[in-house]
Amino acid sequence: MNDEHFEDLRAWARGSYTAEAATELLIRAFEGRFAAPGNSWIHKSEKSGKHWIRFGEIPEHVDVLSGGESRFLRLVASIAAVEVSVDLGEVLPGLDRRVLELVLAAVAHAGGSHEHSGFTTNTDGSQSIERLSTLYPWPDEA
Repeated sequence: MNDEHFEDLRAWARGSYTAEAATELLIRAFEGRFAAPGNSWIHKSEKSGKHWIRFGEIPEHVDVLSGGESRFLRLVASIAAVEVSVDLGEVLPGLDRRVLELVLAAVAHAGGSHEHSGFTTNTDGSQSIERLSTLYPWPDEA
């Protein structure tokens, strides 16, 4: 898949932690095939020619996929689209380890943990604010 296409999707999602997290999941899992043009939830702007994602459309198109792919895509949609909900007890056990690792990173990102800060006590007893690391970083590309 074209890196430029993925960068366009990331640029479109920028500014919404949930859209960023869900977009990154589509790009990183299953070799990016669910972020590719041609999927019914990937739309192209007539004006700019750039692609964007309508996450709320994903669930209506997943029944023809494998159980793991379907569970993954419903979870992705639920992260970015408030009108989509999933039963985590049903979805999570059916994900393979690599996808589960990505989901953990996506949840941390969607929650804004990469932007959190906290107080630290300095050696002189004073306190300062420091940026905290993300709760769960995105794994390196395999």
